[in-house]
Amino acid sequence: MQEERVTLQTKLSIAATALLSFDGILTETSLNVTFPGMTAEFGLPLSTIQLLTSGYLLMVTVIMSTSSFLLKRFDARPLFRCAIIIAILGTVLCSLPLNYWLLLLGRLMQAMATGISTPLLIHVILSMVPISHRGAYIGLANMVTSFAPALGPTYGGLINHYFSWRIIFALTLPLLLVSWILGETNLRLKADGAGKSFDGLGLVLLSLFMVSFTEIFDQIGVAGGWSPLVGVAIAVAAATLALFVWRCLKARSPLLDLRILRTPIVSLRGANYFILQFINIGSSFLLPVFAENFLGIDSLAAGLMLLPGSLLGALIAPFVGRLYDRRGPRLVLLVSNVSLIVGASALWAVTGRATVVLLTLLYMFLRAGFNFGYGNTMSDASKFVDGSKQTDFNSLFNVLQQYAGSLGTTVLSSSLSLSEARIPHDVKAASAAGAGNAFALLIVMSLVALALTLVSLKVRRDPTPQLRTVE
Repeated sequence: MQEERVTLQTKLSIAATALLSFDGILTETSLNVTFPGMTAEFGLPLSTIQLLTSGYLLMVTVIMSTSSFLLKRFDARPLFRCAIIIAILGTVLCSLPLNYWLLLLGRLMQAMATGISTPLLIHVILSMVPISHRGAYIGLANMVTSFAPALGPTYGGLINHYFSWRIIFALTLPLLLVSWILGETNLRLKADGAGKSFDGLGLVLLSLFMVSFTEIFDQIGVAGGWSPLVGVAIAVAAATLALFVWRCLKARSPLLDLRILRTPIVSLRGANYFILQFINIGSSFLLPVFAENFLGIDSLAAGLMLLPGSLLGALIAPFVGRLYDRRGPRLVLLVSNVSLIVGASALWAVTGRATVVLLTLLYMFLRAGFNFGYGNTMSDASKFVDGSKQTDFNSLFNVLQQYAGSLGTTVLSSSLSLSEARIPHDVKAASAAGAGNAFALLIVMSLVALALTLVSLKVRRDPTPQLRTVE
């Protein structure tokens, strides 16, 4: 067993990886408020522009799916070094006055870096932090990375209002350099599975599934409803998902170890984790776009609208982690799920008469509910996974998290695009209709999350001593 304290070197290693993840999330959420202006600048529809977020998150998901192999095959410092170099190159490319497709390429490079750094962050915590402090440190990591969406919309709106959205990227370069220094001087975690083979077929199948499933909603948004391409995307998604699950269950070294989900509490927590992130990223994309189109405010005001809620969520994250460590999952998860239901219902009810103040207050409520459950859902699930499977668990939950964000952005964007296609001559009415449908979907998903939590509280048992061992 590891001694019951966390060394300074471990804390600085956590800081290095958290800063790199922070940078990726900051630029991701900064761009959401610039999308209405980008549609005019590039002459492209919102369904294409939003690939800067959903495509970014999709690439993060693909890279994260390889994290189990990467973390077992390579030491932490070389992995981190690779991620930081790719992040710097992508950031420089995004800062240049180039066309949309080169901008997207730079975003995908940044996504590759985030796809490495975020699992590495959790891997350091799960491997080096005692289980008695795990909730607090995962909460602290969530607080650091939650400051990115807290600052992102405001930072992006401010830079876009007074300068250019390209400066959003250039100003993050010093942060990346600080992260690099911390990682080079402190990360020393060794790999523990040099003989693990890479499941290339699994990666191809997973990528095809995620792209085709996301394409379903993209095509619905573009076509304004059903089209033959939607049917093709559904067929490809169903086939590749079935093949991927079969591959993961049969392969000796699968890309993602889905056998972890055979433990009921882990699968229930995984589904809840997915829903929480879908609501979180989806709402942070939807609200500023809705506010700009419906209320006619600029990107700066739209960004400031999200700031109080994101700051509140970031500040409470470590405290609810400690609350979980002391009281267990019941209180924090029930508060989270009920808060999301109330928040989403209130947003749906006021859609047609929304104001900036009202949207700000309701987002604060929604964000607080999210942070009560988000980190604690993963912390609780990790206690039911054997120590030798913690890296596989980390990889699986990070994939769920990132794909939920990508899907949330795509689905809610499609809701707006559908309404714009049906009400082409009234932007305000189309925005209200699209946002109302999106909020209704969030209500349904929040109800499902509550049901999953209630079931989990009945099947959950204290983890056995073997499962409580930390690597």
